[in-house]
Amino acid sequence: MASTNFRPLHDRVVVKRVESEEKTKGGIIIPDTAKEKPAEGEIIAVGPGTRDDKGALVALDVKVGDRVLFGKWSGTEVKLDGVDLLIMKEADIMGVIG
Repeated sequence: MASTNFRPLHDRVVVKRVESEEKTKGGIIIPDTAKEKPAEGEIIAVGPGTRDDKGALVALDVKVGDRVLFGKWSGTEVKLDGVDLLIMKEADIMGVIG
């Protein structure tokens, strides 16, 4: 993503999904058609934040490199430089892992 000059606006973030496991813990291989899209990803880019009632900039709680959990239907899927990404508002993120 470093070669892309995409910068999200306001309280939006760009998330790259983390690939899910090919096998279960019991060793069963999961075919691509049966896999669900993971609801976990890594923050690739963040916007500057939102403005409060007085016009002051309120920075986001997440930063580039954070691993996050988000809702199953969160965000808008886009393809930048051939990579599938999600653009979502910070409010769609449920939490930071680690």
